[in-house]
Amino acid sequence: MKKVVSLGLVLGFALLAGCGNNEATTETTKGTENPAAATQTEATDAKTSASIVNDNDAFVKAISKDGTWIIAALNDLTIDQDLVLDGQFENKGEPARKIALYAQDADHNVTDRYTLTAPKLTVNSENARIQGGTFKGDVYVTANGFQVVDATVDGNLYFSTQEQLDAFKMEDGAKVTGETAVKAE
Repeated sequence: MKKVVSLGLVLGFALLAGCGNNEATTETTKGTENPAAATQTEATDAKTSASIVNDNDAFVKAISKDGTWIIAALNDLTIDQDLVLDGQFENKGEPARKIALYAQDADHNVTDRYTLTAPKLTVNSENARIQGGTFKGDVYVTANGFQVVDATVDGNLYFSTQEQLDAFKMEDGAKVTGETAVKAE
């Protein structure tokens, strides 16, 4: 029985990995998207497939300018270097970037939450959000439209301009445990 379950998991991850490498643009099926489930749509200029990650190197690559619009963790991650969410990506024709720190079932109910720990996360991507879990460390936002959705920033949250701070949104019980202010890096 263990071999059947293990084989099923391996095949499932292989299928998801294949979706993540698809050259055509993909979008998730609903507004509260399943980070691991994407459907094919018309091609646009940006690649918007999901990157499903379970280790530090894959996460760092996925948040780079050459990564994907959504980065979905499969477990807790502790990274001992400063992180940079970089690059401009689109979802449904709009700039978007999402760090998904959760798992969910077919009905979009959150089934698990994950913690990403790093000294610092710099957000350079427009309309980026952290969703569904906890980021432990300080966040520095240099782009417009940042959100924390159903998640916790266990640290300080700094914006490079007052305009970015004024546009900041916290939704669905989100919280920041430290200071939220304008502060240059």
